[in-house]
Amino acid sequence: MISFVKKKGNNPVYVIACLLKGLRFLAHAQLRKFLLIPIIINLLLYSIAFGLAFFYMDDVTRYLLPDWLEAISWLSWLSKLLGILFFICFFLIAFFTFTILANLIASPFYGKLSERTLALLIERETPEGEEVKLPEAPPELPLMQMLYGEWLRIRYLLAWIVLLVILSLIPVLNIIAPILWALFGAWGMALEYFTYPLENRGLLFPEQKKLASSVRFGALSFGGFTVLGLMIPVVNILVSPVAVIAATISTHGISKDDEQEQPENKTVNMKKDE
Repeated sequence: MISFVKKKGNNPVYVIACLLKGLRFLAHAQLRKFLLIPIIINLLLYSIAFGLAFFYMDDVTRYLLPDWLEAISWLSWLSKLLGILFFICFFLIAFFTFTILANLIASPFYGKLSERTLALLIERETPEGEEVKLPEAPPELPLMQMLYGEWLRIRYLLAWIVLLVILSLIPVLNIIAPILWALFGAWGMALEYFTYPLENRGLLFPEQKKLASSVRFGALSFGGFTVLGLMIPVVNILVSPVAVIAATISTHGISKDDEQEQPENKTVNMKKDE
């Protein structure tokens, strides 16, 4: 069983470094064949998302703003602030939905992209002249077990989405909805992209969520920067592949094998007893 190094995993500087390294890896010749189809998928889906946002965002934002705010003149500043927050909220909902859809379609390519990225990292870490030892692939999980894991992921995300949608429709309480949507978007994106490297290790959603929760601040930072990238036109086409590579770099850098460490700890304790 693996675990994450909390101090390193919760460091935002480390997260930024992984994302920048992921951007550089994007040009690597051995990764290009896994990028073309996901980029085309992203281009099509994000074009649709921007079209919907352009035509409907203003109407949705006006609908969500409480009427009593417009009636009180001295609270006009709050109305404008909430308008901006609900604007961001709508963006997060739209792009979170379209990103999950795009990643679902491109998941076979992203899984291979993560696998190949890990191989490149290990090759670079191996001293010159030594044999490159890649980790053994975990035994293939039964189909029903994999489907059950995906169902748990969908159920978890849908439960939060439903809760936040209800909260967004309740007067007064919906003032805090944009902040909660932003946090959920960041957390959801972290879970989404950590999936690929962790699933390649044979871990299903419950174990993935547990690991991400152990470095929650780092995961929120990763997801937050990813969401910001997804909101930038044109750039967002490349954000998903970069995030997959960066998540692989990040999880590889903060992973430790508990089973390998236990014998070492026992040896140290025996020496102390002597």
